[in-house]
Amino acid sequence: MADSLPSLAFLGAGSMGGAILRGVVASGIEVDGITATNRTAEKAAALAALDGVTSIALEDQPTGNADAAAGARIVLVGVKPAMVPDLLREIAPSLRDDAIVVSLAAGVTLATYAANLGDGVSVIRSMPNTPATVGRAVTGLASGPAVTDQERAIVRRLFEQVGVAIEVSEEQIDALGTISGSGPAYVYLLIEELTRAAVAKGFGEADARLMVEQTFIGATALLEASGQDPTALRLAVTSPKGTTERAIAVLQDAHLDGLFTEATDAALARSRELAAG
Repeated sequence: MADSLPSLAFLGAGSMGGAILRGVVASGIEVDGITATNRTAEKAAALAALDGVTSIALEDQPTGNADAAAGARIVLVGVKPAMVPDLLREIAPSLRDDAIVVSLAAGVTLATYAANLGDGVSVIRSMPNTPATVGRAVTGLASGPAVTDQERAIVRRLFEQVGVAIEVSEEQIDALGTISGSGPAYVYLLIEELTRAAVAKGFGEADARLMVEQTFIGATALLEASGQDPTALRLAVTSPKGTTERAIAVLQDAHLDGLFTEATDAALARSRELAAG
């Protein structure tokens, strides 16, 4: 059914896995059961209160990851990247024949999954971002060779419960990470700097923050509601020979275009260093 999801297992329901799990529950979509694992009883207890979620503490149930995987159609791997190969070897014998394994682990390749699970298992690499916690994620999805169109559609539907999904090749997933993955940090940096400029103009910290933060929130809300192109909206604020035009000219003279390319290139180079170990 297009308005439901099959059974889900979140193995290592940390900050990102937990955000997606909470988003799925909050969306109200019908799910054929959700199981989550965490190392400690304390972390497991935080998810146990959610409607329809079976939460396993591995300290109490050491076979919890394999148990959770055995009962799920979609198995989301949310442990730290270095722990992924061991986890895959642990769950491989328990996976259902129709299992779709979804990686939430940054930098772990489809080849690593194939090496530990076998070539026949359907694996999708995902790269969500932190706005998943408020249902506004951008998630990149890169499918392995065994994945069918139907499986891709199911996983896409899962991530659309917490935002929007973009399908890319595996070669593009790290580049996507430098745009949407790291992107929230770029926005927060711009907000910080504009707030400093407001304080330097004599505004108190609270007023400066309110002005700047609500300007960003308002501008993006208008962008979304109007359906207009950002260039058109910028030009609407920028009267010829006016004050905004002067400010924009200074920003453009600072080569913002080149700066964002340079920044995302640096992030991509670091991503490749990390992947190479």
